[in-house]
Amino acid sequence: MNPVRSHGNQNIQFTKYSNTSNGMNFHIITLFPNSFDSYLGESILARAIKDKKIKVKFYNPRDFTKDKNRRVDQKPYGGGPGMVLEAESVIKAVEKAMARKKKAKIIWLTPSGKQFDNKSADNFKKYKDIVIICGRYEGIDARVKKVFKTEKISIGPYTLTGGELPAMTIIDTVSRRIPGVLGKIESVEENRVASSDVYTRPEILVYPFNKLRAGKSKKYRVPKVLLSGNHAEIEKWRNKKKK
Repeated sequence: MNPVRSHGNQNIQFTKYSNTSNGMNFHIITLFPNSFDSYLGESILARAIKDKKIKVKFYNPRDFTKDKNRRVDQKPYGGGPGMVLEAESVIKAVEKAMARKKKAKIIWLTPSGKQFDNKSADNFKKYKDIVIICGRYEGIDARVKKVFKTEKISIGPYTLTGGELPAMTIIDTVSRRIPGVLGKIESVEENRVASSDVYTRPEILVYPFNKLRAGKSKKYRVPKVLLSGNHAEIEKWRNKKKK
């Protein structure tokens, strides 16, 4: 999955994870495409990309600016702290992502947006193409939202430095719902583990592990009900723990 550069008529479109995909396409508008490398290059998402279940493409507004220094931020009208991402370069990046797309979902990441949840992910998975606009600094010129029909989304009641982490969250949450990304269809179900407490081997955990402190060690056991084989009682225990 080596990065490649594909040249358009005037601008350079930076594309990573560029396997031809019959699955879902994520188009990320970001100033920092390299920040995604580690997360997308490991584990389930890396395999999904390799298996062409998903494709992730990046569009850096700096590649669409007229400024010779590739600057895309300006002081806000009306004064105030920080800098604002200019509309034109972001619009051009979105246009590139939307080129020849019959139907795409455009997500505007903002702390004031609708709370992202599993229901949102189920809705987003219906789209072949999802465009995610990652903000930075004090935000993006609001006229971008007037040019495109966007859905404002937040991943939580807090403010982050940029939209890259939320974008990764959305990619992960939506991708795991795509058939074939996870090993078993049961793994897609968010409530497949009914309780918040889970256990595995060994049956008895002795801690601390250091034998020199054996006199102070304590045994931590798996709840007996989970070893009983009584599925009805196990289900009751899990439901009780879930509350």
